Amino acid sequence: MRNNLPIPRSALVVAAHPDDAEFQCGSTLAKWAAAGAIIHHLVCTDGSKGTWDLNTDRVGLVETRKSEQIAAASRLGATGQVIFLDEIDGELRSDLVTRSAVARVIRELKPQVVLGHDPWKRYRLHPDHRHAGLLTIEGVVAARDPFFFPEHGLEAHRPQTLLLFEADEPDHAEDAYGWSDVKTAALLEHKSQFVTTHDITNPNDETQIRAFQNRVEEDLAIAGELSGMKSAELFKAILDL
Repeated sequence: MRNNLPIPRSALVVAAHPDDAEFQCGSTLAKWAAAGAIIHHLVCTDGSKGTWDLNTDRVGLVETRKSEQIAAASRLGATGQVIFLDEIDGELRSDLVTRSAVARVIRELKPQVVLGHDPWKRYRLHPDHRHAGLLTIEGVVAARDPFFFPEHGLEAHRPQTLLLFEADEPDHAEDAYGWSDVKTAALLEHKSQFVTTHDITNPNDETQIRAFQNRVEEDLAIAGELSGMKSAELFKAILDL
């Protein structure tokens, strides 16, 4: 397994929903940001189905989740853009129109590294994660080749590395030791997700907050064991772009 890319000049993480980036690569992004990398976020859906409360104001939830994502990126130390495609949660498609939108962002921001969901993860339940992964890899291909979407009026851009998270067969690890607290702090900005993903029913209960912190640390430690580190985040790396 390969370990630790050189710190990139800039990186773009493409996520299906607000909070996916922090869960899957928050420590890596924080580490790179602290070393001077410009970190950008591209969130594909509006997060409007991210609740179990049938009485929720869905329009208000969309705005809340955007604010939470911006705050989470700031917690990571990210200084780049936070961009929202605003596709409807649960209805994301890897079609040509959305691929063009992702490719445009890649051409505009010119990231050295792109991170995204692995679309080939087996037995994946959530369609948005699969389609966001496809959009990431297809967007990279489209962005690098000048005859894709010439209507953009932008130069082609070829990232150096693609890191896919949630991979069944990861072959690259980023050392996350010392970055669990920052990752946890970023995740705790997603307060609307406390019940659905964080298992926090009372935000004032320090026991529940600590349990969530422990869960984050344990997940990083397990990934570290697989890569010979104390703490890590794992990816499938595609280097030939």
